[in-house]
Amino acid sequence: MPTAENYLEGHHAVVTGASRGIGAAVAAELSRRGARVTIMARDAARLDKHAARLRADGGDVRAIACDVTDETAVRDAFARAVADRGPVQILVNNAGAAEAAKLSDLTRALWDELLAVNLTATFTCTKQVIPGMIASRSGRVINMASTAGLRGFKNMTAYCAAKHGVVGFTRALAMETAKHGVTVNAVCPGWTDTDMTDHAVDNVVRALNKSPDEARAMIISTIPRGQLTSPEDVARAVAWLCAPDTAAVTGIVLPVAGGEVQ
Repeated sequence: MPTAENYLEGHHAVVTGASRGIGAAVAAELSRRGARVTIMARDAARLDKHAARLRADGGDVRAIACDVTDETAVRDAFARAVADRGPVQILVNNAGAAEAAKLSDLTRALWDELLAVNLTATFTCTKQVIPGMIASRSGRVINMASTAGLRGFKNMTAYCAAKHGVVGFTRALAMETAKHGVTVNAVCPGWTDTDMTDHAVDNVVRALNKSPDEARAMIISTIPRGQLTSPEDVARAVAWLCAPDTAAVTGIVLPVAGGEVQ
């Protein structure tokens, strides 16, 4: 990690899904590194509260409510962000959702919903910033994939398909933009201490008739490190990929998962 704390000073960063969990931690880390940060999420009230907390800590942070599955809303939100803060030099596509279902029970509606938020939104948001990044010959795109983009998980076909898609999208776009000073990378968190893991614990409780503590212990037992990843662990990896001395790092898929995948 660079020694200068504020190595992102003067950079405009957009973080989607930033009202809680990993996205909230990423926004805080980029703000701490000096970036002007625009945070986006559907929950306007929660988003505004997080922006206020970061401003109270000295950050230059604005909130724009946006449903990233609505292409018109995405175009409008990014246009507002650029008009307010200038061109986007850093985009973190973090918005996502997960639901478990056997393929035989997986509805087309749920399939479409999970691909829309996890994969199509990554395409839609990235398309808003790539032309400007190429024109300025500078930019960082970080896509939040998952260990589910590197392996399969039982009863998670839609989520795994979406996150594998994010990995493929990342690698292809990295090749497309490499000559233009733009890097495109993916971060793959494993089991992280967020609402999404809490939801998975609830699913195990219902499916296997376990107590919440037993269910959480079952999940943690799959992590060689023996503990959940923190949102801050993931945020620091994102910040590293935004650093000046990672300009040659593009097209990588970086697990932050305590040894869950190699």
